[in-house]
Amino acid sequence: MPKVMGQCRGCVLLWLACMLAAGHLPAARAAEQSRRAERELRARIERFRVRVEALLAGRDASLPREQPRAPGAETVPTEVLRARLPRGHWGLLVVDAGDGRVLYARNAESYFTPASVTKLFTTALALAWLGPDYRFRTTVETRGGLDARGRLLGDLVLVGRGDPNLSNRKLPYDPHQEFEGPREKLLELLAEGVVAAGVRSIEGDVVADASWFAEERYPPGWAIDDLPYRYGAAVSALTVHDNALEVEVRPGDTTGAPVWFRVEPWAGFYEFRNQARTVPAGTEIAEPDALRLLREPGSRVVTLRGLLPQDSEAQTLWLAVEEPAAHAAALFRRLLERRGVRIYGRAQVRTEPAAAATVLAEHVSAPLIEAVRVINKLSQNLHAELLLRAVAREKTGTGSREKGLELLREFLLANGLRSDEVAIEDGSGLARQNLLTPAATVALLRWAAAQSWGEAFRASLPVAGYDGTLQERMRQTAAAGRIAAKTGTLENSNALAGYAQTRSGRTLVFALFADQHHLPSRVAIEVLDAICVAMVEEF
Repeated sequence: MPKVMGQCRGCVLLWLACMLAAGHLPAARAAEQSRRAERELRARIERFRVRVEALLAGRDASLPREQPRAPGAETVPTEVLRARLPRGHWGLLVVDAGDGRVLYARNAESYFTPASVTKLFTTALALAWLGPDYRFRTTVETRGGLDARGRLLGDLVLVGRGDPNLSNRKLPYDPHQEFEGPREKLLELLAEGVVAAGVRSIEGDVVADASWFAEERYPPGWAIDDLPYRYGAAVSALTVHDNALEVEVRPGDTTGAPVWFRVEPWAGFYEFRNQARTVPAGTEIAEPDALRLLREPGSRVVTLRGLLPQDSEAQTLWLAVEEPAAHAAALFRRLLERRGVRIYGRAQVRTEPAAAATVLAEHVSAPLIEAVRVINKLSQNLHAELLLRAVAREKTGTGSREKGLELLREFLLANGLRSDEVAIEDGSGLARQNLLTPAATVALLRWAAAQSWGEAFRASLPVAGYDGTLQERMRQTAAAGRIAAKTGTLENSNALAGYAQTRSGRTLVFALFADQHHLPSRVAIEVLDAICVAMVEEF
């Protein structure tokens, strides 16, 4: 009996040993797989580092590429451009989106001029504090009475509350078609609403009320050279068609004749003088003779100058409106008169809040996320400024740039987003004083991705080779369709920050800054794009 019991005990011990060994084998296998994965990742990191260092040192023979230049443009030898590359200030940070592991860093905690990468902070702030479903409201109001004959005994007031898309922009965003229909499309609907309310004549003024935001058309730091252009349009709570005029230009009928032009939307607000001329077909136009619009600050006289060959297609020029509310009042008056409303007063502007009034017509915007998509896809400066002020107005009752920036600082501090590495002076990035670190930018992107609106925020970014400001970049490369990022461009400064989906299935978060580089923008962009391609291929 003892012998049998000993044999049984031996069997049990053998069984336990087998079980322990069986349990140990998967653990050992998992440990080996983990070590192998770590070795592979380290090898990928090293390959990526070598490629990046070669690019930034000017040792990559494939860059910069030769590209066609406009007539009269400066030609800089490739060897000179390569020599300039390492003299620039480069800041890079690439991390794994999952565990935050740093895959590459260079000057990650140094300051850089972010340009339009600033918009990532503005749009994230708006989504966090207003929500993706927030809507803007524009109304037509009056404190006067309306008699039985349709006479409005008082002023008619168009009240703006910061809607950035009070235009004919196609929403949701369409990468193939930005606008549809008349430029003043939504104002026309409001004018029709006024007529439908029974108004046939107005004995007061047509007033544009822009008091929802503080009166500050241009943030400090915007260069005066930017202000006539669409990207430097003045900020106003009442913004119509991006506060810009669209000027279509075509050749005249004969050589030497003035060019043909048309302005949309037309409010009779500016006086246009046409000094542009038609030249023979096939004429090569040097840069100084290209078509351009000139307007002195504070003037309502616009001069069209330049040359246009007779075989040219139509060209579109843009001119920023310097007094957006006054222009909106003039345009709205014209639209009302076109619908038979007789107006005895003038077009006026109100910048101080007024008492509540009767609403005659109303437009409610698309959800905020649609505005965010337009801002990030197209890098729309004016719209970003409007969002910054909209957050301030809703949260503090004062729609000013200063209050918006205070809220941005609070937002960064509350969420542990390296607030001491963010020095922002506007909402769009056009201000030259703005400073960001790659580390702060990546921290914001990682935080945003984890929010309930994170996927919509990522989808608002341009996609390489597909849409927005990345539509023509990284096409026919491994990065096409795999990079979703915000671009940034100012003189001697370029930036790109967002998310990358690698060939191996990893999601990366990155911020790439090129500053003080003394390179043509196209060359700095080529380098940033090459780094993105390397990210996708190596990781």
